[in-house]
Amino acid sequence: MKFLEQVATEEKSFIDYLKGSVIFIFFHFIGQIPISLYLIFQNDFATQSDPYAVLSAAPSNLSLFLILFPFVFTFPFIYWVVVRMHKQSFTSLISARKTIDWNRILFSFLLWAGVSLLLVGTDYLLEPEAYQWNFKPIPFLILFFIAILMIPIQTTVEELIFRGYLLQGFGVLFKNRWLPLLLTSVIFGMLHLWNPEIDKLGIHLIWYYIGTGLFLGIITLFDDGMELAIGFHAANNLITALLVTASWTAFQTESLLIDFSEPSLGMELLITLLVIYPLLGFIFYYRYKWKNIWTQLTHKF
Repeated sequence: MKFLEQVATEEKSFIDYLKGSVIFIFFHFIGQIPISLYLIFQNDFATQSDPYAVLSAAPSNLSLFLILFPFVFTFPFIYWVVVRMHKQSFTSLISARKTIDWNRILFSFLLWAGVSLLLVGTDYLLEPEAYQWNFKPIPFLILFFIAILMIPIQTTVEELIFRGYLLQGFGVLFKNRWLPLLLTSVIFGMLHLWNPEIDKLGIHLIWYYIGTGLFLGIITLFDDGMELAIGFHAANNLITALLVTASWTAFQTESLLIDFSEPSLGMELLITLLVIYPLLGFIFYYRYKWKNIWTQLTHKF
């Protein structure tokens, strides 16, 4: 139990984490200048209140690049804040271990990628009429390189901020584990309110994002590091971008498949949150021999 405790020293102040968060937000907005310029110079921008509607009319690979660029731009400033401002090692933001466990990242990535492929493949076999084969060699190749190079950075930046920086920052403030877990999960979910999926499926989808944030936070605390969360998140977004897309998703890509089915919110949400995530947690628990898991959530320091 060192992931939060290792930074909760007398020298650390929550004010410093607020300052760091402002820096992240500032440079993330600076990174949005390219996408803002693109939106401004589109002829139909003045008549469109929804930026996603404008982006959906752009070449999909270009729009994906513009969406991902702010995260790539922000990444070095996260490093600067942690190492220069907080005077701590970058590894300590990711893990309580002496070094980053890349095997954990790889295992989590392959596990969730495999589960996602299985779920999509099963749905394709059950309802083939809901999908259209969309393979276009050149656009897909461009998509592949954009996705492979930029999506892992995007997802890692989100993990560094939510399961790393904010989780540790709230730990400094509250000197416990459960409240930082809840707060970061809710904030993570709330920031997805502007996703087009919310417009299509309704506000109740926010529970999926909060639940996913809670799951990633729990495995981070149980494992004393965010390697598993990094691998999971990267696999989730890469599969979404490369394998299957729909007209109502945040990522509009030249994926292999297009899903034309009418989305619904119900059993899929419950199965994901109450069955699939707990099963993944059990696999991690068994593989990494987690102990005292209740204490990992309730410990005060």
